[in-house]
Amino acid sequence: RLLLHALLALGLLIPFSLAAALALFLLGLALPIAPALTAVVSAGASAVVFVVATFLARRFLDRRSFISLGFTLDRHTLPDLVIGVLIPLPILGVAFLIETSLGWVHWEGWAWQQLPAGDVVLGLAGGLAIFVGVGLAEEALSRGYHLQNLAESMGLPGGLLVSSVLFSALHVFNPGFDGRAALGLVLAGYFLATGWVWTRRLWLSIGLHIGWNFFEGTVFGYAVSGLDLFRLMRHRVEGPEWVTGGAFGPEAGLVILPGLLLGTWLVWLYTR
Repeated sequence: RLLLHALLALGLLIPFSLAAALALFLLGLALPIAPALTAVVSAGASAVVFVVATFLARRFLDRRSFISLGFTLDRHTLPDLVIGVLIPLPILGVAFLIETSLGWVHWEGWAWQQLPAGDVVLGLAGGLAIFVGVGLAEEALSRGYHLQNLAESMGLPGGLLVSSVLFSALHVFNPGFDGRAALGLVLAGYFLATGWVWTRRLWLSIGLHIGWNFFEGTVFGYAVSGLDLFRLMRHRVEGPEWVTGGAFGPEAGLVILPGLLLGTWLVWLYTR
């Protein structure tokens, strides 16, 4: 079923990507296209593909509802999302404080000191829009379809391991992906899975994913799994890449481990 799901997603990705590219091209003939808009449209197209493929696979391969993956709307939905988005703030904050205390962060200023206010607002909004789409799509896929189907067939420990490895493999073509990044993303997969494991709802995991990417890239100014987008905080990080994660981002280095432990504890506190 996982293979059929992957083939379905690939089959949908091609026409959706072509449609998005054509729309941007036609729009570009009449108006100047900001890079942020291109990124939002590309991320949106990918998100739609993953969600649609997961919906179809769940409905016709598993013969279950899409909602059964953990998308039930109830009184827990909004708190799960909000708390999930906020928990990564101290996770990335700890990494930033560690690197700053070691003298590895070379400060270059805030975005509003270098860009017009309108560009800053657009960058923040665009970053949030991108990461909402990414968080929803990748959680529906990884902690939704992959983890839950694998857990049914091989038990939760095996499902967590294999789904986290598959989650890491989704990023294999990202810039700077290497062995450290692969291992770091497996650990990130385990962390993101705590939201579903401890609630049996996906909203907390979705919030964690959105918050992780948003605070990591848009706010703290790190690369997000090798991708460099709008940064509110402008700085350079120097230091051993096995600690800092280098150009891939903190998730590829040891610096993220204290924050991950803190984040896991915070998720446990919220869900107990």
